[in-house]
Amino acid sequence: MKKTPVKHSPPIEQQITSTLEENYMPYAMSVIISRAIPQIDGFKPSHRKLLYTMYKMGLLTGQRTKSANVVGQTMKLNPHGDAAIYETLVRLTADCDALLTPFVDSKGSFGKQYSRDMAFAASRYTEVKLAPICAELFKYIDRDTVDMVPNYDNTMEEPVLLPTTYPNILVSYNQGIAVGMASTICGFNLGEVCDTTVEYLKNPDCDLKKTLIAPDFSTGAQLIYNDDEIDALYSTGRGSVKLRAKYTFDKKNNCIEVTEIPYSTTIEAIMEKIIDLVKAGKLREVSDVRDETALAGLKIAIDLKRGTDPELLMDKLYKLTPLQDSVSCNFNVLVGSTPILMGVREILEEWTAFRIECIKRRLYFDLTKAREKLHLLLGLEKILLDIDRAIAIVRGTEKDSEVVPNLMKGFDIDEPQAEFIAEIKLRHLNRQYILERTGEIASLKKDIADMEETLKSKTKIKRIIIKEVSDVAKKYRKPRRTMLIMEGAVREYSESQTIEDYPCSVFATREGYFKKITPQSLRVASEQKFKDGDELVFTVQTTNKAHALFFTDRYNVYKARLYDFDDTKASALGDYLPAKLSMEQNENVVFTVITGDDYAGQLLFFDKSGRASKVPLVAYQTKTNRKKLTGAYCEKFTLAGAYHIKEDADFTLYSDGGRMLTVNSSLIPEKTTRASQGVIVMTLKTKKQVTRAVPSSTAKLADPNAYRIRKLPSSGYNPKPADEPYKQMEL
Repeated sequence: MKKTPVKHSPPIEQQITSTLEENYMPYAMSVIISRAIPQIDGFKPSHRKLLYTMYKMGLLTGQRTKSANVVGQTMKLNPHGDAAIYETLVRLTADCDALLTPFVDSKGSFGKQYSRDMAFAASRYTEVKLAPICAELFKYIDRDTVDMVPNYDNTMEEPVLLPTTYPNILVSYNQGIAVGMASTICGFNLGEVCDTTVEYLKNPDCDLKKTLIAPDFSTGAQLIYNDDEIDALYSTGRGSVKLRAKYTFDKKNNCIEVTEIPYSTTIEAIMEKIIDLVKAGKLREVSDVRDETALAGLKIAIDLKRGTDPELLMDKLYKLTPLQDSVSCNFNVLVGSTPILMGVREILEEWTAFRIECIKRRLYFDLTKAREKLHLLLGLEKILLDIDRAIAIVRGTEKDSEVVPNLMKGFDIDEPQAEFIAEIKLRHLNRQYILERTGEIASLKKDIADMEETLKSKTKIKRIIIKEVSDVAKKYRKPRRTMLIMEGAVREYSESQTIEDYPCSVFATREGYFKKITPQSLRVASEQKFKDGDELVFTVQTTNKAHALFFTDRYNVYKARLYDFDDTKASALGDYLPAKLSMEQNENVVFTVITGDDYAGQLLFFDKSGRASKVPLVAYQTKTNRKKLTGAYCEKFTLAGAYHIKEDADFTLYSDGGRMLTVNSSLIPEKTTRASQGVIVMTLKTKKQVTRAVPSSTAKLADPNAYRIRKLPSSGYNPKPADEPYKQMEL
């Protein structure tokens, strides 16, 4: 059977700009506006939908209900899977410890912010209800304080924002990653935020740092306070703060107990890093580390070896592990569908404007209701003097539909007033009831006048905000969890603090073997052992904390501390440097420098082409602990000699053309660039080169001054008979 060929439609060509505009941009805007960036009430849409669902379920005052029930009800507003909704709920609970001021009162296992592996239980096992502070989120929400919009299937309404009576945007830690932007708002202490808001409302130019001291985190720990960093964070909305763990030392068990860790890390990350350092031999002071977290709270136990200083060890752990970490902040807030990076003062300004609008809308709502009630009572007042006439009109009316029109004609009232009078129960058609109701007219008129006056006065509205914020602070204030330590009081760890310093001698061979030997070991046995065909090319007496710089034929320099090398004996071959320093394949050490922390002196490089360069040793000093520097010297050089000098000295150069010269290093200008080509010292004939360059003190010349040059460059001199090679050999 013959198959009919399938005809494919030709591909549709579309400009990339059109694809971005029609397909990508709607997605990007949806993520920014409807998912990742919090709004001025401090919530993302997922949080807001969840909390509003719980509010409508009556969980603000009722008993706890199963989390699964809440998740299912939330799907009416949030068309996502149950797992995503439940994870959102978990983060809002008190048991998770993710928020300073949690919004959900919880019962069950909800995991922990400070643990990566401590998983939360399934939603059918846990129970939740709204925390008392949620009353401040929904206060007067039924009085038209915020806009209500239809949900995704138009079956119910939900609020665009929650009318929070305090700046929740600054209290709740919030993090979100959108398309092309992100937001990370660190939490602040509720009491401090409320105090700052009150001060700001009284004086917009107030000093924020007097009341809003620094960020506060639910996991506690210590914040290293830097005045400039806090200023930058408050003014620009972008910056970071450093946190370090809190610990105690158990002398009895020789154990450090970490009880609070930075918000940005976890127990597992800390323990994994400590274990890795122990395995690498960089943390020899630790014998064991355990996770002892229990119902009492977080605890990481670190057992110490005998004689270890716990304070020095903690300084080391702060530097090498996440026990000290930075929390980055990026106050990106969605305002009117536009993400804006704002400082703290700008956030308070925007929140105040939002809150003023909420109160105005509430007052308008109350004012409208009061006016309607007053209007009805004024109609009731008109029948006060002739109740019997009103009864007669009702009794004398044949049709029900004519009762209201007849009352309107009989007492000169409008339809709503007549409807209100007609609906009064028969038992209430007495003078006492009507007098009590009409007695409210005076107080209603006063309330209406007060509301009208408040609506016209921004100052009075601000007083209402101040009172509400002050009440929140009084009712829900809690002490700070994150304690402050001044940056100047923090002792920075230096690796040399825990390293013993003692005299030693180092030996390097031509084949790349390196030994560090103590004087005591040399006194016992000083005869050096080398590999067959190898020889000693460098030795010096120094100390265990000295720096070692190994220059290679690949124009790299590898840096190390002598305490990185184990003490050995003269009878051992020592460490093989290419393996120890992880050099490239077939890379060899050609020159070694041992120096102190000051990197004093200069390096002289002599090229076989007759050039020489002088570079200060400090050019190889780095602020970070870098192990390898490229471009250690000019890549056009083929070294004839390299030396570390601390003061100017004479050097003698030999060429294979039979000439030689002596030059003082002061004639060679110093260059700050490591890869400098330097200057020509010795001019050479074609195909001739410098064979070696050595310090004049080791050249054993009969008359060193006979070859001295006064200016550069020079072709040098023929050797004197006493200095010819064969003569030196005879000597």
